[in-house]
Amino acid sequence: MELVMKKWSLTALADGLLSHALSASSRRDTRTVDGGHPRLLHQTVIALAKGQRWDEQDNQGETTVQVLRGQVRVTAGADTTDGCPGQLLIVPDPRYTVTALDDAVLLLTVAKRTPIAADVVDTDLAPSYQRRRRRRPMNRYH
Repeated sequence: MELVMKKWSLTALADGLLSHALSASSRRDTRTVDGGHPRLLHQTVIALAKGQRWDEQDNQGETTVQVLRGQVRVTAGADTTDGCPGQLLIVPDPRYTVTALDDAVLLLTVAKRTPIAADVVDTDLAPSYQRRRRRRPMNRYH
């Protein structure tokens, strides 16, 4: 599979998504700009009409919210902060909610955590290291 560089105009995308969100019955719209299975980094542009919430999400890794338009409130656990265009909010808690205080657009970035797979770990590391040490004893006086 050949990977090619992609380029998005976040300004144009924000305008289009917000326009659609304001006329949609859900009062929101989203577009994933990068990521998806099996990628670790996921970036989604989210447009929310004033008063709409991006309901409580399970944070599956490290998450940031970059505000592109409007004003949002991010609540993570007992911590709440407001963000406006140009601000980057680091979401520390595993569960969070985003509320649009104005018509708003944000770039949500999630770098997913991955468990270490058992088949990737070299379980023979200690014995192989011990065999190597027996063959070549270390000289303590060099």
